[in-house]
Amino acid sequence: QVDLVQSGGGLAQAGGSLRLSCAASEGTFRMYTIGWFRQVPGKAREFVARIYRRDGSILYGDSVKDRFTLSEDNAKTTVYLQMNNLKPEDTAIYYCAASRNLIYSSSFSAGAYNYWGQGTQVTVSS
Repeated sequence: QVDLVQSGGGLAQAGGSLRLSCAASEGTFRMYTIGWFRQVPGKAREFVARIYRRDGSILYGDSVKDRFTLSEDNAKTTVYLQMNNLKPEDTAIYYCAASRNLIYSSSFSAGAYNYWGQGTQVTVSS
């Protein structure tokens, strides 16, 4: 089991930047695929980005590609989501999630993840 602690987020203007962090409260993410998802009221959680642990590949949702960057520290205890060129439609609650032994095709689906951070609000003003 892994506990995820999120930080960062807040308020930004359109075109601005924010960085989210997702830290393991104990141990490391070495064996876990980490995903970022976001959710607005009344909608399902949307895939944002993930690092797939089996091959280290990082992929992004179409709506954030070329603007957001997922990275992690060398110790694999913290995963970051750097969000640049923010748009008002990026406003949402952002969640990090973790799971072990995901198959590739499931790594984009919120339902496949076992552990979740507490969520952090990101608000982008126009």
